[in-house]
Amino acid sequence: MPKRVDHEERRRQIADALVRTAATRGLHATGMREVAAEAGVSLRLVQYYFGTKEELLLFATQRLAVQFSERALTRIRQSKQSDAPARPRDIIAAILTEGLPADDERRTFTIVYTAYLALSLTDPALAITPLARNSNAVTDVIAAQLRAAQAAGDTPAHVDPDTEAFSLMAMSAGLGTSVIAGHSSPEQAQAVIDYHLYRLFPASRPALRRAPRRPPWPFTSAPPSGTPATGPPARSRTPAARRAARPPRGRSKGR
Repeated sequence: MPKRVDHEERRRQIADALVRTAATRGLHATGMREVAAEAGVSLRLVQYYFGTKEELLLFATQRLAVQFSERALTRIRQSKQSDAPARPRDIIAAILTEGLPADDERRTFTIVYTAYLALSLTDPALAITPLARNSNAVTDVIAAQLRAAQAAGDTPAHVDPDTEAFSLMAMSAGLGTSVIAGHSSPEQAQAVIDYHLYRLFPASRPALRRAPRRPPWPFTSAPPSGTPATGPPARSRTPAARRAARPPRGRSKGR
């Protein structure tokens, strides 16, 4: 009995081979032959499932978008502290953090996705609409979460959810490019994300612990550094204390 072939699994296998090759050699230098060699299949088989390189590129980037969503959902579930629905802040934080190329998987996503976007700007054969549709869907999710946070009183009322969502997505794309280009570290990029989350969700900011205020010396037990240990300065003493501290005057001769 002939073995049944899972065609969708084979398509995913070929697309994953393209992503791995493009992440190391560059998308522009990745052809169908290189993909076939990486996938361990024949060139004819690759061409059977994908008639053109452009068709393969589009399928691979859409698969990357699906994987991004799956990782973000996993991050959201891990951030939940109970069986209650995830908080808007946690959902937005998961989306923005997942877009940060801080490990190999997320770095590959950023490199290939950005490379496809760059190629599509000058190659009419590459469809840019699906990428824009994916980005718009994520933006809508962030805006909806901000509205929910406003209704709950967790986000200031003056915040425009749509504008903030758009700006957060633009910031995320810029941070990803900055990290893969070596202009900033993942830690620096994460600090920027946290800064904006604290701005949008003020109650989530950790409380700053202030050192207790010490009363001015001489009411403290120890004098300030550099102060003589003989006592407080003369100006801080009362008149009676100053008189008592004066050395006795010698009696004049003849008395």
